[in-house]
Amino acid sequence: MTRNPWKTLSVRTVYDNPWIRVEHHEVVKPSGGPGLYGKICFKNVAVGIAALDSERRIVLVGQFRYTLDEYSWELPMGGAPLGESPRAAAERELREETGFTARRWRELMRLHTSNSVTDEVGYVFVAEDLEPGEHEREDTEELEMRIVPLDEAVEWALDGRITDAMSVAAILRLAHDERRARP
Repeated sequence: MTRNPWKTLSVRTVYDNPWIRVEHHEVVKPSGGPGLYGKICFKNVAVGIAALDSERRIVLVGQFRYTLDEYSWELPMGGAPLGESPRAAAERELREETGFTARRWRELMRLHTSNSVTDEVGYVFVAEDLEPGEHEREDTEELEMRIVPLDEAVEWALDGRITDAMSVAAILRLAHDERRARP
């Protein structure tokens, strides 16, 4: 089905800050009845980086996530303000969080992070041919970095040690692509 079965009657902003806007929608549901919908509109595009060293190990960062009230292992990631190239933002985020720069880049995937409540779009890039350097972390970032074999990162994604949706999707996709590329 490609047609939109929803009808929007009204949209009202109920919260707005520099990163998100929350909207309240009065709608007609696909069934024809009245309904409500809350929508979180992001002012950034999410970017994640699957950075691989010369041994095909992947760079992970760990940090305490305020929203979850727990520690999280994930890919280096951040946001690209609307209008900025996601790739340029990915290059910046990799350098800021890990100190690495990369000579080779390619887009791995585009995804929606939680499409039932938000319009956020995420892009994940593979960064290769890494050069170490000094990180430039923001004052909200207290990060630990680990470089692990890709197979180990897959295990972390499968056993729940990595729960970030973008990281899990990217690690599994990258491992799949790497296996298909082997002769």
